[in-house]
This record gives sequence, structure tokens and C-alpha cells, in this order.
Amino acid sequence: MPRLTRDRTTWLTYAQLGLWGFFLYGFGPVVPLLRDEQGTSAAVAGLHSTGIAIGALVGGALFAPVARRLGRGPASWVGLAGVAAGVAALGLLRPLPATIAAVAVIATFGMMVISGVNVMLVGHHGPAAPAALAEANAACAAMGILAPLVIGATVDTGHGWRPVMAVEVGLIAVVALAALAFRVRLPKAAPAAADAAGPAGATAPAATARLPRAYWIAWVLMAVTGSIEVCLSLWTADVLRSHAGLSPGGASAAVAAIVCGMFAGRLAGGRFALRWPPVPLLIGALTVSLAGFTLFWSAPVGWLAVTGLVVLGLGNALHYPLAISIALAVAGPAADKAAGWSSYSMGVGFGIAPVALGWVADGVGPHLAFLLLPGFIAVALLLTGRLARALRAPHPAHDPAPVPA
Repeated sequence: MPRLTRDRTTWLTYAQLGLWGFFLYGFGPVVPLLRDEQGTSAAVAGLHSTGIAIGALVGGALFAPVARRLGRGPASWVGLAGVAAGVAALGLLRPLPATIAAVAVIATFGMMVISGVNVMLVGHHGPAAPAALAEANAACAAMGILAPLVIGATVDTGHGWRPVMAVEVGLIAVVALAALAFRVRLPKAAPAAADAAGPAGATAPAATARLPRAYWIAWVLMAVTGSIEVCLSLWTADVLRSHAGLSPGGASAAVAAIVCGMFAGRLAGGRFALRWPPVPLLIGALTVSLAGFTLFWSAPVGWLAVTGLVVLGLGNALHYPLAISIALAVAGPAADKAAGWSSYSMGVGFGIAPVALGWVADGVGPHLAFLLLPGFIAVALLLTGRLARALRAPHPAHDPAPVPA
């Protein structure tokens, strides 16, 4: 059984992903408040998700060349600096085009943080990478618990949501100063990078290595499960307001229930990932998500809906960590390229699903529109079955080694 060793590098990457989680899970409850502030429809407010999608595409394209030029660790720091600048702009700007542009900037650099953390943990921990990725995403969820609670508190006290953006900038500065004070250095390249270099220092053909079929199935799977997560992040507060009778501040704070479930699920999932192969764990996680959604959607009162959200979060906890660990494992030496392409899958999910759900919600209401989510879960289950078959299939000698199905 692989063993996960947590050193200073590991803890720093966890902190970096947590800083991204503070924005990501905090922005979902902000969207309905922005819609009220700007006087737009649900579909128009959903264009902020399109901004995230555009940023994800740009960030995915930038990561591999930036990582080759500067190194993976420096690329993740560049990402955090860009997130801080974008968050500051979002807190200061008010017109709709400006807030969408600010969100796109944040997502561009946020994807560089995600990609950098993913490839560094896979390269740093090897067979224990699924557990490390689960714990890193637990840190992301832990920070995501804090953000909706702070937003709910500031809204209820009449200060609005914008002061939370200043908190994000401050947290990024604190982590950067701590890394500097304790002299924690992130790796610039994968452990095998030096061996792969030629006599003149040129890297092996990782940038042009072919990504296998299993990677692309995992890629589509990440797009589908990302659609589930972003729809919940952006529109759960609306359902809690319209169907469960919660106040705007209470609904924004209650979104933290999803993230609480994800935090617990990822902490436990890190241990499960050391003992069980990824595919059975993923099937179990999707099944738990479906049960949690059923309870949330059918609940007529707030406390029962929030309970369903906790269960839903428990299931959602392992969707992304398991899928990205499989994708990067089968990519082999092309991990940087694979990490960049994985951002495109998030861009697809973030760009299409929330806008479609918002468009449907304008016609039938957010509660009925949420019935799109069980469809996403069903598609994810079918893709997981196909992924299992692809991982069991024979691989040519030049392909990356398969991971256990």
C-alpha cells in the first residue's frame, strides 16, 4: 500500500489550492447578489460563469509554456499573483462587463494554480498522488467553507459581499510571506525531468507525447462532474431562497453545507484512495451524490435541504481528485500538457452548464431547472464505466502505463 508523506512542499501546495478554493466557493453565493445589484436575469448573471470558462481556456493554454519557461512552482506563484489582482478588481468594479472581465482574469490565473498544484503533487508523491490530491482538494473545500459564511455575515450586517474580496488578497499575501519566511521552495520540474533532458539541456518530447484514450475519457468526465459542481455553486442559493424559504443571507451561508460535505469527503477519501482503486471509489461517490441531490431537491424546509447538500458534498468530494489523478497518471511524461488540457474540460463545464441552467430557470424556475443535475450524474456514471474498460485495455509499449481500474 502506498504511503503519503506530507513535507513542507506538500503543505504549501495544499495552502495554494485552498486560496483558490476561497474564491471559487465564495463566488457562487455572490452571483445571486450580483444579479440583484446589477438588475439582470438569471441567464445574464450566468455569464459570469462564461467568464470563468474563458479564463479556464486561456489559463489552460498558458500553463504548459509558462511551466516550461519558469518551472512549475514559479508558475503557480504567478497564478496566485494574478488571482490577487483579479479579485481586487472584482471588489472595486460594478458594471456587468467589468465584473465578467474580472472573473475571467481570476479564472485565467486560477487555472495556473490548479494545474501547478496537480502536476507538482503527482510528481512529488507518485503512487500516493490520488490521496495527496484528495487532501489538497480537502484544503480547497476547507477554505470554501469559510467564504460563504463570511459573505452571509457581511451581507446580513449590511456591508455587502465586497469586503470578502479584500480578505482573499490578504490571505494570498500571508501565504506568500510564510513561504518566504520558512524558505519553502516548490519544485520547478518533475523528478524525472533531469533524466529526460538531452545533452544540451533540451527536454524529452513530453510536450509532443500522445495522450491516451483513457485520458480523453477522464477529460470528458471532468467536464461533466465540473458541470455538477459549478451549477451547485452558482444556483443553490437561488433554490434555497425560492423553494426552501431561506433569506438571501441565510441562503448564501447555507451553500457552505456543500463544501462542508466536500471537506469531510476529501479527508476520508484521502485514506480510501490509499486502499482502493480510483474507479470503484468514483462510482460510489457518484451514487452518494445522486442520493444527496434527491434529498436536497425534494426537501420542503431549509434544514432538510441543507442536510441533503451535506450528503451531496460528500459525494462530490472525490469526483475531481480521482478523475484528475487518473488523467495525469496515464499521461506519463506529458503531465504538464495534460494538466493544461484538463483546464479546458473545466472551461467546457463552467461555460455551458450554468448558462443553460440559468436559461431554463428563467422559464420554469431554479427548482425545476435543477433536474438537469441528475442527468449529469447519469452521464458521469456511464463515462466511469467506459474509463474502467479503457484502463483495462492493453497499452502499446510506448504508451504511459495504465492505472488500476
